Amino acid sequence: MKGTLVRLAACEFHNDCFGAMERTRRETVAQAPAVRINKFLADAGIASRRKADELIRQGRVKVNGKPAVLGMRVYPWDEVTVDGNQVRTRRSLVYILLHKPKDYLCTTRDEKGRKTVLQLVRTRERVYPVGRLDRNTTGALLLTNDGELANRLMHPRYQVPRVYTVGLDRALRPADAEQLLRGVKLRDGVAQAAALEVDPKDRRRVYVEVREGRNRLIHRMFAKLGYRVLKLHRRAFAFLTCQGLRRGQARHLTREEIAALRKLVGLEP
Repeated sequence: MKGTLVRLAACEFHNDCFGAMERTRRETVAQAPAVRINKFLADAGIASRRKADELIRQGRVKVNGKPAVLGMRVYPWDEVTVDGNQVRTRRSLVYILLHKPKDYLCTTRDEKGRKTVLQLVRTRERVYPVGRLDRNTTGALLLTNDGELANRLMHPRYQVPRVYTVGLDRALRPADAEQLLRGVKLRDGVAQAAALEVDPKDRRRVYVEVREGRNRLIHRMFAKLGYRVLKLHRRAFAFLTCQGLRRGQARHLTREEIAALRKLVGLEP
């Protein structure tokens, strides 16, 4: 009888412990910082959220061995893989400003073996360009592994300014300058210069500010009015400029610059 009581007590103790552990597990799951799969991949430096969604649609992303689903959430203990390679969270966020020279591609790699901007920066973390500059376009380029910040900086909703020096094949007519400020109709929608200034010493040199980053936007805006862009240099991205940097040279952003960028797009510093 005594042995039976001991066994029953042990069983109850086991059940109580198991129940407490299960409750703790459920509470942990409920309170865990689960994030959407595309944000997880962006934060890990794999790709932007939009590109991450493409990877998911292509079936290249798996969570705990099963194909990922758009919009699903993952927990810190989930195993996430892309093309069979496990995705590991970053150890630190990196923000680099590069003075991009000509003949470098804004891509992580090139199948033809051409030079990419990643060859110009030194970091242990995997970073990628925020937006793109054409191969022959020079100027301010931000590289980071902060997926959330990169996504917002590229999104037209946040109206992040980009200032360019444009070299044209002929002098810009005053009427065409006004038209650029009013907006020109392109195949993917109307594009408008937020600000424009013509160099009084050479009307072939124009300073233009735009608030979006559509593909080859400056080229297409001027082409619509019959001009050809011969040179293009991005003087500023947001408030970041290449001042103090030679072409091909890069530097890490300061804490103040990072905080200001995050504030610009509505993120907490």
